[in-house]
Amino acid sequence: MTRLLVECTYVFEHPDVNSGIQRVVRNVIRHLGEVSSDAECIPVVFARGQMHRVLHLAPLSGKSLPWHSRMRIALEQLRNTYWMWHARLDRRWPMNRSRNARRVLYVLCKLASLAITLPLRVALFASRNHVVPERMSPLEIQPGDQLLLLDSSWHADFFPVAERLKAQGVGIVSVIYDLIPTTHPQFCDAGLVRVFDHWFDWIAEMADGFICISTTIRDQVRDEIVRRRGEKAAQRLWFEHFYLGSELDLVDQTSRLDPQLVQMFDAGAPVYLMVSTIEPRKNHGYLLDAFERLWARGSAVRLCIIGRVGWKCDELMARIRRHPELNKRLFVFNKLNDRGLEHAYANARALVFPSFVEGFGLPLVEAMQRQLPVMASDIPVFREIGGEFMAYFDLAQPQTLADLVERFEASGAFPAARDVSEWRWIGWREASQQLIDRVLGALRPKRRPEPAEQGEPHAGCT
Repeated sequence: MTRLLVECTYVFEHPDVNSGIQRVVRNVIRHLGEVSSDAECIPVVFARGQMHRVLHLAPLSGKSLPWHSRMRIALEQLRNTYWMWHARLDRRWPMNRSRNARRVLYVLCKLASLAITLPLRVALFASRNHVVPERMSPLEIQPGDQLLLLDSSWHADFFPVAERLKAQGVGIVSVIYDLIPTTHPQFCDAGLVRVFDHWFDWIAEMADGFICISTTIRDQVRDEIVRRRGEKAAQRLWFEHFYLGSELDLVDQTSRLDPQLVQMFDAGAPVYLMVSTIEPRKNHGYLLDAFERLWARGSAVRLCIIGRVGWKCDELMARIRRHPELNKRLFVFNKLNDRGLEHAYANARALVFPSFVEGFGLPLVEAMQRQLPVMASDIPVFREIGGEFMAYFDLAQPQTLADLVERFEASGAFPAARDVSEWRWIGWREASQQLIDRVLGALRPKRRPEPAEQGEPHAGCT
């Protein structure tokens, strides 16, 4: 039996991160046991220079562990957060202008990190002879294994391990979420652009095939392989796609709802929602421009922005903090849990999503599956997902979004060709099944199934 080794290293090491890719990885891994397949699907991570089977993707419950194990888990998470903040500082002035400033920052942060690493070493020493339930165990490679790189592997340092596996006959399949650092580098951190470019050169040589999260990205990936390696090389590879699910898997009904969020919706005026990390390509400034036009005309509509603060957004955040409508008709929530997000989807008037470029657009699917209509930028991947069920606006003219909102408020009829109540999409179990089916179908030496044979969702299905 073929073994499909589904890699999830970054999510395993950063369980507190809940952005788009992390949600995809977590949900696919969670549903692997429900997938019907003639292959054995095994979640794996790279650690200590070798591959391990994942026994527990999430950290083990601290209640069942001794003090040193609870301490180790907490300090490891703190260490990850600490160095994430170091990376953010490293992108600010004067570090982004001076190599010496970056070196000074690194030395200072390294010294300060001893407050974490020294207690962590104590915890590791105390637990050296204590047997605890492990989150992973070593995995031996077998002939015919296929490695599916599901996670954001450009962050990783397992290239030598993967190359060794490739030399041992393991097939490599890469999931591609988007090519934004390559196609739109102006929206990304310069360090990410370099890392991603190096990673794509590597994966273009190592992978036997690619599976992407939309047909739009699938076609872009093939074009990029042709550009880097030529048409003959591209013909030796395969290119597929699958679609993402729609459930919010971390909704906990016992978790706290933000009182300000509840109060905002209880006030009664219509709320338009934006859900994403705050960073340049998400185009939050366009939203402010459009809604300022509405507010200048006396509209009571409100704009609610949900998402953590990302990169290259200092000017935008300063604009938001100084905005006269902040906490009146403009609201921002940077640390909302899934229960709060579910509450927002259930009570908002519409989702507004002005991205310049996306690989998929997970919040659009999450919103529409909950019967929340969507207004979005007119880009190909949104047309692929939303079809006639979404309303589209021109990214060059914020007034076109303001006009859509005014029409909706005046008539009560959402300005799309078809009603969102007729729109259907798959859940994470079906998405996981589709991913595995299409990877295995592409690996088999026979005709690959057409999309209709796979039960593929599409924008016009009912």
